Amino acid sequence: MIPNSILARACVALFTLVFSGEKLFAHGNDLQTYNREDSLRGALRPERTCFDVLYYHLDLTVDPVNRSIEGSNRMVYRVIEPTEQLQVDLFENMKLYRIADASGNDLAFTRQANAVFVKLQAPQQPGSVAELTMHYGGEPIAAVNAPWDGGFTWKEDGSGKPWIGVSCQGIGASLWWPNKDHPSDEPDSMLVSVRVPEGLVFVGNGNPRGQSPAGNGYTQFDWFIGYPINNYNVSLNIGDYVHFSDTFSSIAGKLPLDYYVLRPNLEKAITHFEQVAPMMACYENYFAPYPFFKDGFALIETPYLGMEHQSGIAYGNGFKSGYAGYDISRIGMTFDYIIIHETGHEWWGNSITCADMADLWIHEGFCTYSEALYVECMHGYSTALAYINAKKPGIENKAPMIGAYDVNAEVSGDIYDKGMLMLNTLRHMVEDSQESDAAWFDLIRGITVDFEHKVISSAELEAYMARSLNLDLEAFFDQYLRQPSPPVLEYRQVAEGKTSFLEYRWDAAVPNFAMPIRMRYGQDDWQPLKPTTTWQRLTVDKKAKVDGLEFDQDRYYYLLSQAR
Repeated sequence: MIPNSILARACVALFTLVFSGEKLFAHGNDLQTYNREDSLRGALRPERTCFDVLYYHLDLTVDPVNRSIEGSNRMVYRVIEPTEQLQVDLFENMKLYRIADASGNDLAFTRQANAVFVKLQAPQQPGSVAELTMHYGGEPIAAVNAPWDGGFTWKEDGSGKPWIGVSCQGIGASLWWPNKDHPSDEPDSMLVSVRVPEGLVFVGNGNPRGQSPAGNGYTQFDWFIGYPINNYNVSLNIGDYVHFSDTFSSIAGKLPLDYYVLRPNLEKAITHFEQVAPMMACYENYFAPYPFFKDGFALIETPYLGMEHQSGIAYGNGFKSGYAGYDISRIGMTFDYIIIHETGHEWWGNSITCADMADLWIHEGFCTYSEALYVECMHGYSTALAYINAKKPGIENKAPMIGAYDVNAEVSGDIYDKGMLMLNTLRHMVEDSQESDAAWFDLIRGITVDFEHKVISSAELEAYMARSLNLDLEAFFDQYLRQPSPPVLEYRQVAEGKTSFLEYRWDAAVPNFAMPIRMRYGQDDWQPLKPTTTWQRLTVDKKAKVDGLEFDQDRYYYLLSQAR
């Protein structure tokens, strides 16, 4: 998703208390309360863990005049644990007309907030494959400030034709279609069939499977997704679209690049999207090849700024450089931020997906770091460092980057820029220990290969990174991910007789935190410094005042404090 420091709200927790059916999560002096509704949405309850979704067929009619949708979703699943009841999810403002099994038998169901509990006709046993079809409809939530608040965007293009999109990261895909709305379970494949008024085009994820007259002045479009997909990435784009295409010569073959834009924007889009192929070459240089190759890559013009919808990225940056035309990089950014950021999510978030929204830093931290790698690829290492460090003023350090588990809570907006700075710090720790960047880039590529199309937890990824680098990173990740603030380097200069010393230590919330950095006096060469949480000392020239001392804060992210 796109970072927005004004709208990002930290609902993050350090510990959990259970009292009177509510969960209380605290960070700093703030207290955030979560109730049963949050647990129904965010927790892996037995009614969810008992089955694994294999396939969805979402079948909808969209009425732009009444801003409503009607249709069904067929869900095929494998039983994992013996069960007589399943939980699916659909926002309570949407009507659920009936649920039927594969034989057409109506199934009883009850609703609790946005959760739906389906009573099966008979107990189902592990290993069996079953299905149910959910018939529903209504007026889905309309987004007020898409894509940050989630919902449908109902607009008109310059000719007065409907232009419709949907974005739902965080709030949940169940705001507009019934599904098992938890990031830990992705369907292996999916078919999306949408009927729209004649003269409009529906563009979805994956590849088109054709279109046909649907009667009553509607046309049906079918799109098939051939890979696992997280639910919030399932997209709906409707408008007077025109299509053009290109190809990217990948090491894996010829990758189709498809573009869908409003009719008046065709000419400018053809020129503007020329930056896609060089971007793909940069990302392929650092990561595995594009992870959804047979579904192709697409940019789809949308009536909101953007979203990382898998293989069909929402693009609404107005064919401008920067972020809505603004240079948020502070380096003279000439590329289109939305294209670069949202495409990075194809690897980080879409292919590699967090198992709980509390670990969303995996999506956003790595994706934001991919921006820096793109800058390094196109403009060099020093410019990439400037790009990374220019983001420091936007970091709040008020809440941990890892949030509250099992409640689908929003997390700190620091997962973007602070996540990037954390990874940049780790890169240079690796470089210092191995005198080469090779191990770091082997690690990044290894993550994209070994976790391709997988759902993982932060703990799993942290262990993988430590093992691959042969480093003890437990305290490092605990400090940067599970504490509100980064470590603070405290330093002071003291004299004993004719000898002068630099004393230094880490002020860190995590016991036994240790992280190597670099320092120098004036124009001297950088030298290694290995602070711990215990005061250490280094003999220095008595004439070298502490004010002339420089600690490397470009390659490592930490705070600095001169002790008295």
